[in-house]
Amino acid sequence: MPDATRHLTLANGLQLTLRHAPRLKRAAAALRVHAGSHDAPAQWPGLAHFLEHLFFLGTRTFAQQHGLMRYVQSLGGQVNASTRERTTDFFFEVPPAALAGGLERLCQMLVEPDLGIERQRQEREVIHAEFIAWSRNPQAQQQFALLQSVSPQHPLSGFHAGNRFTLALQDPAFQRALGMFHQRFYQGGQVTLSLCGPQPLDALERLGRQFGSLFPAGGRVEQAMPPPLLAADQPFIFAHEGLPEGGERALGLLIDLLGDSRPGGWLNALRQRGWLRGVKAEPLYAFAGQMLWHIDLQLGTDASVDEAIALLHGWFGFIRQSDLQHLNAQFGQLQRSRERAASPLELARRDSADQPFAALDKQALRALEALLASLPYASHGQWQIPAADPLLTAEPLAAKAPLPAALAISDALPPTREYAALYLRWHLPSPLRRALFPILGQALRPLQERAEQAALQLQFSEAGEYWQLRCAGQPSAVLRAVDEALALLNAPSHDSWQGQPNPEPAQIPIRALLKQLPDAILGSNAEPLPPCTLDQPLLDQVWATARWHGLALGFEELAALGAVLGACPGQGATATPLPIWQGRRWVDTALAGSENALLLFCPVAANQQASGRLLAQLLQGPVYQRLRVELQLGYAVFSAFRQIEGCNGLLFGVQSPHASHAEILAHLHALLSQGVTLDCTARQALAEQFVESAMANAEVAEWAWQAHMAIQSDRLNDLHRSILMTQQADLDVLLGSLLAHRAPWLCLANAAAPGPAW
Repeated sequence: MPDATRHLTLANGLQLTLRHAPRLKRAAAALRVHAGSHDAPAQWPGLAHFLEHLFFLGTRTFAQQHGLMRYVQSLGGQVNASTRERTTDFFFEVPPAALAGGLERLCQMLVEPDLGIERQRQEREVIHAEFIAWSRNPQAQQQFALLQSVSPQHPLSGFHAGNRFTLALQDPAFQRALGMFHQRFYQGGQVTLSLCGPQPLDALERLGRQFGSLFPAGGRVEQAMPPPLLAADQPFIFAHEGLPEGGERALGLLIDLLGDSRPGGWLNALRQRGWLRGVKAEPLYAFAGQMLWHIDLQLGTDASVDEAIALLHGWFGFIRQSDLQHLNAQFGQLQRSRERAASPLELARRDSADQPFAALDKQALRALEALLASLPYASHGQWQIPAADPLLTAEPLAAKAPLPAALAISDALPPTREYAALYLRWHLPSPLRRALFPILGQALRPLQERAEQAALQLQFSEAGEYWQLRCAGQPSAVLRAVDEALALLNAPSHDSWQGQPNPEPAQIPIRALLKQLPDAILGSNAEPLPPCTLDQPLLDQVWATARWHGLALGFEELAALGAVLGACPGQGATATPLPIWQGRRWVDTALAGSENALLLFCPVAANQQASGRLLAQLLQGPVYQRLRVELQLGYAVFSAFRQIEGCNGLLFGVQSPHASHAEILAHLHALLSQGVTLDCTARQALAEQFVESAMANAEVAEWAWQAHMAIQSDRLNDLHRSILMTQQADLDVLLGSLLAHRAPWLCLANAAAPGPAW
């Protein structure tokens, strides 16, 4: 059944969009203000971004500790904001019953922010820390360099993030500009509010009217028209002027076609030649008929760039002559699949941006024609439009077979959710696994690209001596994707053996540490590779010694699943829990970077999981307040309870441009030493997060998988009950054990240990 939607305009000018989707477990709100960094006075770069930050620092009605950020986090939800060139977005996702509380806080903080000078001074330092990290991030600098391709007169070529020097807090002119920007744009006529959830439309409308009416009345402000883009002549950057309305949606269809790597398309032509290493097409900017987008193409050293460009222009020419109605029908099928798989937050954000998961309407089709007409084209290459992808077919597989003994079935996710997940995990003691993994990853890449387009999650990962395949989404599509994936894992294509692995993109230190954390928890060591030739017989030999086990959730067609798993390589086995290391371990990752980054992982015993989760919940606010707000160590500060490789624990992360690793650890130790006080309201809120009907399907699946690896019960009701029974004494005992000198802490950092005892 399609979602029910409603659109209306409030008396104050606010545009309200409502979506009733009974299948959803959570609700979300997305509020778009039609003003961004390019609408701020040019003499104050970063003013719009700075104001976005200030909104979260508390108001007279809701102090910071009771504001939107803490409210949503306490409920296990998601919350964030983003300042773009011409828009600013605020969004959150919570349990349905909490939507009113979140919406009240969101609207109130935007209408009546506290712009006190001391608050501004503190937050400017956070903005400056973000600026430093941005200036040192290769990906961010690459994006900034792309924008330098436009005319110097266009605001896209300028700096708009803000820093300590552009945000002149003591200048009365800056303060006037800040207040005027808020008054001019944060009013009803500039706001689009989208609400999405399982609630009836009338209930959503009541909430939207109640809190949307907090904004003062106003009309739509005419945003200044930018000068022409005049992009430089670069082969993979495309600039458009004067596009009809609907250009962003039209570009979405074109990027989908471009990303289809099946035979007949541009990517397949590059891959057949052995040239393709990686590709990503993404929009960079869109406003008032202007659009800028980019193809980030990574080619092998033996590739002909000129021929790749010629092939691209030939493919553009082919698409220009194709039946756009047919292409749009296929696009609509993809969009319907994505809409079914989308989270409440994704749906609300798409609605607030007027980018629904749907086929192009007549206006957007006209924009597609204009978009194609403004692209370079030629008659070159042999092309075809692929048929509908089998991953989008809802029909179940016909083959049947018994389930293998190594596969466990969890009932944590009922089949009525129309969401299934399959986890397969291989233990491979041979060091050859490290050399073979990139080959298998390359073999799977085209399938992963198709799966992503079809709203499936297909991941192949390695950690320690393990490989893992995870596939989740619509049940019949998961079966088809896993069927293809296992065939490729058993026998990769010839091209996979010849190609070179893609270079890993540079990441900021804290993200790079998070990626290495599973390896550190498993305590894996880099063993020397024996001399050998990588080929199919060698892979067969490694598979012959592999042992696997797995978990399935949400499937009704178990016999079809059994048939698919008949091709699973290796021998079936049973899961064994990870042994916890003794004492403190420091892992120096030798990561490059000028900022200090540190992850501290404190394992928690299985019988203390409820206490650990509650302790993490109670620490989240104090850690953020002390380390980010008061000490201003940096903008990357977090704490949470995590399950990694079947190991439960508290995880703390900090990246700082000025504090040493020893200082970061000292601050964390001091916080833990202060203890926590049991908050019964927080305990109740945490317990309510662990009910199947309140958790996202992917969260339920991951919970069950982590419990399976740890040889623990996957009954959410048990955890729910244990959290409610947790007392102050339980928290004190757990904290005491974590602070003990021999507690098995794991510290992952981009430097050597500060001392033998650290």
